[in-house]
Amino acid sequence: MKRRPRPLSTAASMMAGLIAAALLAAAGCTRPQPPFAQLAGLLLDSQLDEISGLAASHRHSDVLWLLDDGGNPARLFAVSRRGRKLATVAVEGVTKTDWEDLAAFDLDGRRYLLIADTGDNGGLRKTLQLHIVEEPARVEDGALRPAWSIAFRWPDGARDAEAVAVDAVRGEILLISKKRQPPELFVLPLQPASGLQTARLIGRLAGVPQASAEDQRENAALARRRSQITAAAVSPDRRTLAVLTYHDLLLYPRRGEESWARAVTHKPKSHELPWLPQPEALDWARNGRALYATGEFAPAPLVYLQP
Repeated sequence: MKRRPRPLSTAASMMAGLIAAALLAAAGCTRPQPPFAQLAGLLLDSQLDEISGLAASHRHSDVLWLLDDGGNPARLFAVSRRGRKLATVAVEGVTKTDWEDLAAFDLDGRRYLLIADTGDNGGLRKTLQLHIVEEPARVEDGALRPAWSIAFRWPDGARDAEAVAVDAVRGEILLISKKRQPPELFVLPLQPASGLQTARLIGRLAGVPQASAEDQRENAALARRRSQITAAAVSPDRRTLAVLTYHDLLLYPRRGEESWARAVTHKPKSHELPWLPQPEALDWARNGRALYATGEFAPAPLVYLQP
């Protein structure tokens, strides 16, 4: 279990200022190699302390949805694109074990959010859950219940997974394992028949950057984590799968009408992330030309990446 949210201290407020100054200074310099990182805002509210999933609203133009990690209540947060908390929405009728990612999608004229309860650091869970809720019509404190839920298992034993994306046109949920190398890509139906589902392995991700020998000598623990997958998102035009690690943003474009299984076999476009505290949350902006990303621990920067 992770530490509980705590009030912002003076030191934390000073850290927020330093984060803002550093990113703003970087944005004002000569344009660096992509992704060009701009500071969109700061997550200053003490409840936004363990953010592990992010989705850009399909219903409200200036809203991002966030979720936090296990050990906290079953809830979603709505924040502005500057990081200001707008609402807290309880998710009723579910047991929260370890929520790790969030995805927004449209289906049959309705706007939905998929909550991925797929974290399993100890490799102990026999079944996992995905909960699909309809986006609230108003951005205000309240409660909602799942429109449907999906219980599933892995085909060959437990594994940790923190990256989930939705391709609603294909009716697919994509899941990527976190710690296995190369990372595995699984698929589940978005609207399955009732009963326990089994995720189907469809491929492995090529070209995930690994720590160098120098990195390993300098900090072995950080080097081991560098290539772990923490989030994923399908672009609005369904042409690119964005994948987040603790160190890089990876983009896997589809060539023609190829499947996602085929797309991830190509070497991705790789971009080193700006500094983020444990980056675990990512989604495309609705314009499809950039992405939002943030990490755990408040205060945390909300960054806008233009690859």
